[in-house]
Amino acid sequence: MSAELGGLMLELGRRALEAADALAGSSRERRDAALRAAAGELRAQSGRILSANGLDLLAAESAGLNRAMLDRLRLDPDRIESMAVGLEAIASLPDPLGRILEEKVRPNGLLIQRISVPLGVIGIIYESRPNVTADAGALCLKSGNAVILRGGSEAVNSNQAIHACLVAGLVSVGLPAECIQRVPTQDREAVGYLLKGMTDYIDVIVPRGGKGLIARVREEARVPVIGHLDGNCHVYVNAAADVNVAREIVLNSKLRRTGICGAAETVLFDRPILASHAEPIVAALLKAGCEVRGDEDIQSLDPRVLAATEEDWYTEYLDAIVAVRTVEGVEAAMKHIARYGSAHTESIVTTDQAVAELFLAGVDSAIVLHNASTQFADGGEFGMGAEIGISTDRFHARGPVGLEQLVSYKYVVRGQGQVRPH
Repeated sequence: MSAELGGLMLELGRRALEAADALAGSSRERRDAALRAAAGELRAQSGRILSANGLDLLAAESAGLNRAMLDRLRLDPDRIESMAVGLEAIASLPDPLGRILEEKVRPNGLLIQRISVPLGVIGIIYESRPNVTADAGALCLKSGNAVILRGGSEAVNSNQAIHACLVAGLVSVGLPAECIQRVPTQDREAVGYLLKGMTDYIDVIVPRGGKGLIARVREEARVPVIGHLDGNCHVYVNAAADVNVAREIVLNSKLRRTGICGAAETVLFDRPILASHAEPIVAALLKAGCEVRGDEDIQSLDPRVLAATEEDWYTEYLDAIVAVRTVEGVEAAMKHIARYGSAHTESIVTTDQAVAELFLAGVDSAIVLHNASTQFADGGEFGMGAEIGISTDRFHARGPVGLEQLVSYKYVVRGQGQVRPH
């Protein structure tokens, strides 16, 4: 670690601490005004953002990034508008700070309140998706947390252009520009410094990216981490499923956007519906350009189905590839998910309410759905405005990480002169 880089990172941390103090004492009105101003700036600077994104896409294509990564990286006018709308949606949400979460009066007359407060300074390390710059910055601002953003080198120009819009929003309402900082170097050692060398400044790390990044963060971080390792999501088509509903859910879950962590990677079919359900749905997947890897039963339905290996049941493809397997009922489906899944998102398709409730109660994943696409695993779809990511942890935050997951609490105790007896 060079002295120059170390000094740069420590200065980011020092400024973040000062900004966190200013944010903690700011009003909701000012924070919301900054978000709305940033949304306006995103729209005004749309052309500049698209030009910057074009540079990133050219470099990514030259570097041989796959389709899924290119899709994550690509911006268009609709995606920029979606970012702006997301900022405005976050601004319209209730203030997560200063809420009385619990209140009680003790027999001695002490009034004890548990009140929501910011976490402090959040470090966010992410890859590919430029929209994370807007979503993460906005959520941290609304929740009163200063943030240090470290995006991937493949999106450096896009991230810089989006970050400038967020800073413009802050400055326009008199909040410190340092509330949302961006690591200004692509030196890979900067990530190590965020994870291990800034414990005096950073309170929590949120990683968002591929399996390699998440694994590194979990291994090296010296502060708490909120995140997930991968998104091996499942759709289970039960024997009582409506075939038309099942077809729409499976195709949407897998193919709407293959590169997101909520995309389905494995589809499970009950044996009695192989001919009625599995065969037409597999054919629809193949027609849509999706590679299908199946067990022997699934292979027998269509000669284009490739043989699935044991590794396929564990794999997060993030591409137009899906593994398909036959199971013997809901209990077998749940056992498969427990063994091979990543505790991210699972869906059951069925008209049998009792079976659905068994699945929803028994599958231990962050998100479980009934008769709905796994691609609803998204903070915006959950009414959070946006999200930083999906957490599969059980401690502090689970599922979409939005405003409610970016606050902590403190106890405020009010008395009238009480002292504790000897």
